[in-house]
Amino acid sequence: MRISLLWKLVFSFMLIAVITAGTMAFYIRETSASRLANLIIDQQSNSIAESLKTYYINNGSWSGLQREWDRIQYPGMFSAGAPQLNQPSDKGGFSPGDRRMMPRDRRSLFGLVDANGIVIIQPGKDFPPVGAKVGDTIIRNGIPILVDGNQVGTLLVPSNLPTLLPEEQIFINRTNQALVIAILGATIIALIMGVVLARTLTHPLQALTQAAHNIAAGQLEQQVEVRAKDEIGQLADSFNMMSRAVARANQLRKQMTADIAHDLRTPLTVIAGYIESMRDGVLKPTNERLSLVYAEVERLQDLVGDLRMLSQADAGELPLHPQLVDPHSILERAAAIFQHSASQKGVRLKAEKNDPLPEIRVDEARMLQVFDNLISNALRYTEKGGKIILSGRQEGKTVVLSVRDTGSGIAETDLPYIFDRFRRGDQSRHAENGESGLGLAIVKALVEAQGGRVSAESKIGEGTIISLQFPASS
Repeated sequence: MRISLLWKLVFSFMLIAVITAGTMAFYIRETSASRLANLIIDQQSNSIAESLKTYYINNGSWSGLQREWDRIQYPGMFSAGAPQLNQPSDKGGFSPGDRRMMPRDRRSLFGLVDANGIVIIQPGKDFPPVGAKVGDTIIRNGIPILVDGNQVGTLLVPSNLPTLLPEEQIFINRTNQALVIAILGATIIALIMGVVLARTLTHPLQALTQAAHNIAAGQLEQQVEVRAKDEIGQLADSFNMMSRAVARANQLRKQMTADIAHDLRTPLTVIAGYIESMRDGVLKPTNERLSLVYAEVERLQDLVGDLRMLSQADAGELPLHPQLVDPHSILERAAAIFQHSASQKGVRLKAEKNDPLPEIRVDEARMLQVFDNLISNALRYTEKGGKIILSGRQEGKTVVLSVRDTGSGIAETDLPYIFDRFRRGDQSRHAENGESGLGLAIVKALVEAQGGRVSAESKIGEGTIISLQFPASS
């Protein structure tokens, strides 16, 4: 039988409460009798010690103490308003009838020795008799009787009580009953609190479970309400972020599929149109027309090559040949490659060389491919008279390479997505103009495959800065 987490938590809370209350109740029950006995002994011993001190002060010695011992032990029985007992007998003490009124098990519990350790009052049958001398150990365990700073005797105190009186036993029994009621009350409270707390804990888990089922059913955009900041709240936050990321990835996948179909369809349509027309004799197969067909074939090959490169980067199988390279040499080579294209468009392309930079470990051919895509993008969006600046700087243990242009810029809403596949900064530009939407995605894949990071800054009308960060070699 499957037991839900709710009831597991409820039973756990109840079990903890019952074990805790039961342990405390057991300890209290086992120690309450001895604690009560110790309390009684402490109270009686202090009272008897004060009475003995008063007796010695009044009489100057312990003479005649045996006749007054019962009165000293039980002063309440002889106080004003208490039932009057018979007078002491000639042999000392009280008559047998009077002694039966005293607690039988409490007789002869306390004893007394004088300053020399001689027994005056025998505390029990197993103790040395009256007149015998006791050892220092017994005296040290007693309560000293001090008069004017001098120890005139020692009250011998029992270690425990033989039995409890009926009234005292009633108190213990009532204490045990209260403990049982406390355990039952704790169990009920634990049940109520357990249900409340368990529902608080399991409710967001149930919501997460339902949301996970919805994702499995194809409803990818799921958000769970977060009410707490604890671990479950953090789990819900993480789930919500994951759900958004999955939904976005799925949307990108769909968009990528549509973009691939579009970018493949255009050259295929051109190729099919020319070949069909030549086959039907509508057009003659001239060199110019065959060159157009071949150009479209090359576009298809480039697109397939880009997609293959991205798939290899995703799988961690992209072939790389890293080596220590001077960052300035990469920037200068990239600028030299595009210098003619920039001049034809009237754009100033420059590689700045300021302070020396530490070498970085990268694949130089792949880095030239990165700058090929970045500079091509910058040229595409920079008008005549604009500038494209390649530069490098060191930030701590990182080397930052930048491509800065004065082009049209990228909208703030589009900036976080420019490295997505088939994402075009200007949606009005299509693959017919030579833009497949994979350039910046390839840049990101190549940079990250070499242990770097890529970021972008841009403002509409002011231009764009693409920054590549690599660890310095030293």
